[in-house]
Amino acid sequence: MRVCFKLVLAAMALWLWSFNALAAAPQDAELLDEVPSPPKIIEGQPIDQPSVSKRKDGENEVEEYSLNGEVYMVKVTPPSGKSYYLHREDRNGNWVNDGPTRPLSVPKWILFRF
Repeated sequence: MRVCFKLVLAAMALWLWSFNALAAAPQDAELLDEVPSPPKIIEGQPIDQPSVSKRKDGENEVEEYSLNGEVYMVKVTPPSGKSYYLHREDRNGNWVNDGPTRPLSVPKWILFRF
């Protein structure tokens, strides 16, 4: 019993010593420069907001969301069923369905390039 108590006491002392040793700042530490604050919004300056254009495509209602003249998302609402969204994975990619039944997400990792 005494041996167990001594081992626990030694382990706690070692843990406290390592904690204090790691918490101390190194001698050659330098202060970093101040991080600049984000740019302030000037009163009356317009903020870029997406524009939404609605149209009918057959029986479906289509809402196109665009920012700076580029369509980034499309919401399609069929007459029956749930609405679904199409969006681009990247600027050069195809449209991806983000609706009630999502397609299989396939990893696009490049393992080898010849």
